[in-house]
Amino acid sequence: MADQQDPVFQIQRVYLKEASLEQPNSPAILLEQEQPSVDIQLGVEAAQAADGIYEVCVTATVTTKLKDRTVFLVEAKQAGIFEIRNLPQDQMNAIMGIACPQIVYPYLRANVADIVTRAGFPPVHLAEINFQAMYEQQQSELAAQQPAAPQIITTA
Repeated sequence: MADQQDPVFQIQRVYLKEASLEQPNSPAILLEQEQPSVDIQLGVEAAQAADGIYEVCVTATVTTKLKDRTVFLVEAKQAGIFEIRNLPQDQMNAIMGIACPQIVYPYLRANVADIVTRAGFPPVHLAEINFQAMYEQQQSELAAQQPAAPQIITTA
């Protein structure tokens, strides 16, 4: 039988929390022959859902444009619910900023590619992400802004 103080890290659920697709200039823009530009923005957020239960979301915004006109815009938020208990507080930010997003992100990649393909466009394949490097960069930026240690924002 496991000791009550053993660390716990379990995936409870992974789900698509939000998804939207916009094609504001269709059908005219679909007749264009130029190669569009693609801009991809990613974000990670974490919040406490209950005692020892956390929701971690990875968000992608994919904007494809021809000059100043939008071809399509996809926004998707993939979430995971994780049970995390008995871990040192100084490790919690890294777990929710690195380990959890690494689990959730492949689902986000698949959903974005599927949405874009179903909209009639060639799939957009999001690149692999080094969440550790992303987390470390965010921590460096936060440390440069203020000397206090950054904390995960939690809501009850």
